[in-house]
Amino acid sequence: MHRWNSLDEVPPAEAGTVAALGNFDGVHRGHRAVLATVVAAARRRGARAVAVTFDPHPLAVLHPERAPELLCGLQERLHRMAEAGLDGVLVMDFTRELASWTPERFVRTVFVETLGVVEVVVGRDVRFGRGNAGDLGTLQELGRSCGFAVTALDDVSPEPADGGDGVRPWSSTRVRRDLGAGAVDHAAAVLGRPHRVVGTVVHGDHRGRELGYPTANLSAEAEGVVPADGVYAGWLVRLDAEGPDARLPAAVSVGTNPTFDGVQRRVEAYALDRTGLDLYGERVAVEFTHRLRPTLRFDGVEALVAQMARDVEQCRRLLA
Repeated sequence: MHRWNSLDEVPPAEAGTVAALGNFDGVHRGHRAVLATVVAAARRRGARAVAVTFDPHPLAVLHPERAPELLCGLQERLHRMAEAGLDGVLVMDFTRELASWTPERFVRTVFVETLGVVEVVVGRDVRFGRGNAGDLGTLQELGRSCGFAVTALDDVSPEPADGGDGVRPWSSTRVRRDLGAGAVDHAAAVLGRPHRVVGTVVHGDHRGRELGYPTANLSAEAEGVVPADGVYAGWLVRLDAEGPDARLPAAVSVGTNPTFDGVQRRVEAYALDRTGLDLYGERVAVEFTHRLRPTLRFDGVEALVAQMARDVEQCRRLLA
């Protein structure tokens, strides 16, 4: 899959382009339905399948106080979009200048002049252009005048439209809410895969090693929403490794280690039965599949170690 970082980098396509537009944060099942429609339409037409996305998130530029915590970093987003079978992704640098473009200017500059679209695929709630003034009707009208088709997808979730709380079931907002409640299984159902946090392994207090459960500690700059404090079953994925040691079952702790009066929130993963791993400096992903329990404060080390042993056994059963 090609990645283009500016309009000037996009080559012409003789048979035109079928394109999608969106932030695609998390690339959840709703996003993938849009991308699958793009790819299928492009193959029918013999055209190029492309998605247009933004970095940074528009709200991070226009209203930083309202900007959501991103479910994944840009590289992870592009990796998931490539899995959908796209030929290319145009990553537009979102600036205040770009935000000032009218809907018509955006469509003519990006879709018509740069991509040469023959079809645009969007969700029915699409908004674009200055002040989010452009909607589905605007896009359809511009499609008629500029000569491209518009395909609008309904919410493809089999669940009720908003679950009673105004939030669509297949949405990035829903995933963030699930993760904030520790419901990593619900988040995985929306994403279509376990949620992951990606970062570099750094040195911690080495307390886990002293207790017999050495952990890989993620750096504070890790990318992705960290779930609610607690203990989880999941996977430790070594992103630059191959073979059987690339993906290891793990017990994962999220929190401040209250038994030791910790104050810094951390993500720590113990690869089951692997006490000799040296992962310092490696880039890894920690995937969350099941929440075992909340974070607890224990009266002493002995009680903590006994609970850790029970946690590990539960992880082993869940991940077998």
